[in-house]
Amino acid sequence: MALPRTLVDNTFLRVYVLIALVLVLTGGLAVGGFLLVDKVRREHYHEQLATSPMALLTAQLAALPEAERSAWLQRQGGELDIDMALHELPSHPLGYFERARLEAGRTLVEERDEGGWRLHRKLPGEARVLTASLSSLGEHQLLGLTGMLGDWLSAVQGEERLERLQRLQGSAIPLVLTQAPPEDLEPAQLARLQEAEVVIRLLPQRWALSLYLRLPTEQDGFEWVQVGPLNAFEPMPLSLSILLAVIILLGLAGAIYVIVRGVEGRMARLELAATRIASGHLDTRMKVESGDFMGRLGMAFNGMAAQVQSLLRAQQEMIRAVSHELRTPVARIRFAVQMVEDMTEEEAVRRQLGGIDSDIEELDGLIDEILTYARLGGDQGQNMALETEPVDCRAMAQRVVEALAPLHPHLELNTAPGEDIEVEAEPRYLQRALQNLVSNACSHAQSDVLISLHGEHRAIRIDVEDDGPGIPEAQRQAVFKPFARLDDSRTRRSGGYGLGLSIVQKVMAWHGGSAMVDDSPTLGGARFTLLLPRRYPVSHDG
Repeated sequence: MALPRTLVDNTFLRVYVLIALVLVLTGGLAVGGFLLVDKVRREHYHEQLATSPMALLTAQLAALPEAERSAWLQRQGGELDIDMALHELPSHPLGYFERARLEAGRTLVEERDEGGWRLHRKLPGEARVLTASLSSLGEHQLLGLTGMLGDWLSAVQGEERLERLQRLQGSAIPLVLTQAPPEDLEPAQLARLQEAEVVIRLLPQRWALSLYLRLPTEQDGFEWVQVGPLNAFEPMPLSLSILLAVIILLGLAGAIYVIVRGVEGRMARLELAATRIASGHLDTRMKVESGDFMGRLGMAFNGMAAQVQSLLRAQQEMIRAVSHELRTPVARIRFAVQMVEDMTEEEAVRRQLGGIDSDIEELDGLIDEILTYARLGGDQGQNMALETEPVDCRAMAQRVVEALAPLHPHLELNTAPGEDIEVEAEPRYLQRALQNLVSNACSHAQSDVLISLHGEHRAIRIDVEDDGPGIPEAQRQAVFKPFARLDDSRTRRSGGYGLGLSIVQKVMAWHGGSAMVDDSPTLGGARFTLLLPRRYPVSHDG
């Protein structure tokens, strides 16, 4: 799926959207992880809560003879309102990990689809599992299990009673045996406790409850057992968890926005400076605002720009000086040749003089190309400014065809039909660039050269195609270098000075555009492309 054009063109928005997506994904994972941890905590709490009652039931069941177990399960299940059954472990429908937990002496808790729980615990020393199913754990079950605990502990005395109590200890249900009655009960509750009743005491401030019962001793005394406090499970509410996650994500998003926006703004200024230098404004410099990485990058950029400007200025001055100095001896040679030609009538001498004159013309053209290249290569401060006007690209292409067609009668030079396209440009140099491309194509074409124009929203494209041998992909960047000579059939078939395409690239860079080359899909040879940005006139209304 393609990204929207706004995200493709704007690095800041693209990076920020990606970071926002990562934050949303992280927040989702955080909430999901919290819910998973909460579920594991809940399951652990249920397991710890069920450990003591199931340990009590399995301990009493294991002590009974085989023949009495079924009746005991029915009687106790009816009293506690709990369905209980005994299963053989090998045939019990449990997975590997559930069996391993039962073998380790742990209580297994399952939530039933219809509500409630199903509890499993292995009988000590046997390959049997006690399963207890209950819909809820209410006061009736608590009183019944506590009364069963009292009967089981009353059957023994002293150290054996402590040992039994220790066997039932769990992290969710503390069991405490004391020699004195509890002090935090009301008088009415103490009276009921003296009558061997189970007493329940609520602790509203802790969302918990404790149970108390009295046990007789050998010396006609009493001991007291405290079961609990039983604390309720308190998960974090889902709405609060989501709210906290959203607040955290918004805070992170805001912080990242500020950071990325600042970095993007400084990078945009660096990009603008680089673009201005690439378009010929070599005096452009970055404003260094700090000594951090971006500040050091700006200082390095300014140093690079100054060095490039100095080198190019020295190079352009040398090229202009050499080119101008060459014109004087070339003119003297041309004058001498014409004098010799006027003084002789011999055909052989005149043919040689004609060849020399052709060489002088070629040398003069080379000097003109070098001077043009030097003018375009200088920075804007030392050379002409870009004075643009509306240019009819189709009419310009037709003028180039009419100028070059008589020089190449063996070729078909055509402009592809299409709509009229207008662009803001310097007309003389834009036509020079197009003419250089068409001349280059005529030098290498077999029979056809085609010019096509394409208008787009932000740029216009001019393609010049030929049916020649083309240019290898590895050498396509080199053709725009000054005095380039490619060792292939395309170069060997033509002459030229090696500056025509360099001038094309300079003209395009001067206009803020670009020149490129690839394979022609229409004619099979090379396709040179000029890309020029559209510049719309600024409205001064209102």
